[in-house]
Amino acid sequence: MKRPFSNNPPVCPISPATLPQDDDEEMLQVERGSDELLSQTGAVSNGSVMSPAPNHADNNNDAKKVKLDTKNPGAPSRVIHIRNIPNEVTEAEIVHLGIPFGKVTNVLVLKGKNQAFLEMSDEVCATTMVNYFTNCTAQLRGRAVYVQFSNHKELKTDQTHSNAQNPSAQAALQAAQALVNQTDTQGGPNTVLRVIVEHMIYPVTLDVLYQIFSRVGKVLKIVTFTKNNTFQALIQYPDVVTAQAAKMTLDGQNIYNACCTLRIEYSKLSNLNVKYNNDKSRDYTNPNLPTGDPALDSALAIGGMPFTGMPLAGVTPTAAALGAAGIRLPGQPSPNCVLLVSNLNEEMVTPDALFTLFGVYGDVQRVKILFNKKDNALVQMSEPHQTQLAISHLDKMKTWGKQIRVTLSKHQTVQLPKEGQPDAGLTKDYSNSPLHRFKKPGSKNYQNIYPPSATLHLSNIPPTVDEEQIKEAFTHAGASVKAFKFFPKDRKMALIQLGSVEEAIAALIKMHNFQLSDSSHLRVSFSKSTI
Repeated sequence: MKRPFSNNPPVCPISPATLPQDDDEEMLQVERGSDELLSQTGAVSNGSVMSPAPNHADNNNDAKKVKLDTKNPGAPSRVIHIRNIPNEVTEAEIVHLGIPFGKVTNVLVLKGKNQAFLEMSDEVCATTMVNYFTNCTAQLRGRAVYVQFSNHKELKTDQTHSNAQNPSAQAALQAAQALVNQTDTQGGPNTVLRVIVEHMIYPVTLDVLYQIFSRVGKVLKIVTFTKNNTFQALIQYPDVVTAQAAKMTLDGQNIYNACCTLRIEYSKLSNLNVKYNNDKSRDYTNPNLPTGDPALDSALAIGGMPFTGMPLAGVTPTAAALGAAGIRLPGQPSPNCVLLVSNLNEEMVTPDALFTLFGVYGDVQRVKILFNKKDNALVQMSEPHQTQLAISHLDKMKTWGKQIRVTLSKHQTVQLPKEGQPDAGLTKDYSNSPLHRFKKPGSKNYQNIYPPSATLHLSNIPPTVDEEQIKEAFTHAGASVKAFKFFPKDRKMALIQLGSVEEAIAALIKMHNFQLSDSSHLRVSFSKSTI
């Protein structure tokens, strides 16, 4: 295996302190946390998974003895001693420190003593690793750890306490071996990772990827694209160690519950050439690159501001099946739930219309049409991930004859007018509206979110209403009906196909919650199907 750090290791600002060796004889087991990358227990920091602090008494009670062969203390050894590790660190995190330098053959974590041992296949690999981390301090979960030769030449455990009895250590070693075998076919580790997002039920943006991958280490560049109808990205780190840590830590993990799975491999590219800083690509080392949009570039030039993209939306756990989304890190902006909607048709737009349209993608709390600029509005959603859904599906969508723009606002909330302040009905609060689609925990509506389409899905149709009545109602609302079909097994639902996507957007705004009978109101959403 290639050993990229045998010569000229980078110099880091912190160097390890010289502390006496303290080889211990205790071993602990720990279970890895959730695989939801954007949940509290699954947050990634410096190549590891953060979890709540463990009970130290329990750790010591679980200690198990091991045997260590001792020879020639202080001499080079294929056993490496790692000190000052966090209490909750896992075997996998220890193993991935050694993977870039060669084959890892054994691992032992002594949680009660904040120490670990890593056995490499030979002294050459171990020497390369120790030399590298002498000049560049290793970190686990934000804590500096100290890497040096052990005074043990071989790491042994008896049969009772072998790694066969330690599932987490065994899994870490197997994963390391699989990674080595994979790099043999892919051409070796690289600073550039190719990321494929499988089962992408919910939108994944460049900023979401940055939020996840930057917790492993500094991200230099990201390029996103779609290939074979699959969302993919190339992500560049400053060195192979960080890239390898990201691959081992994040490969196979889910961004959201049971979906948006990351598949990571090494790219054949060694450097990314980023021409534009926009929502598709970003060079974090060069914030002054143009966006590729002349109008936006001109506006940024006038304001003297570089393009920084949308603020990272740290998303708190929701009641819906979307699971969770990001932890807000120190210094990171607060989660933003407010959208700025611009280029609206002043003659047509109302707070209720925006409530209905944006309500397809989340529960709208407040809407404000700007008094002095009525083609602009602020829309406050209940959750930050809902803002991302709205941006993904509604930005640049033609509505009422104009292509609207949807971006994150700099405002954290939509302020209601003060008592007595004239507002002309431009600001409305919908926090107690009965029409929210996603207020129920685990709402199935999250599974039926689609971009605007010419075909609408209708539900809650009473048995007394027939096809002609529904078609007549849509025609009266200004839509041209092209086709209609009841669901064969459930006449409470139907599909209606209109003349265009723009027509369907206008029809949804007018017809959602339309009263069909004394006790029934129509429910309208966009459909993925056609008639």
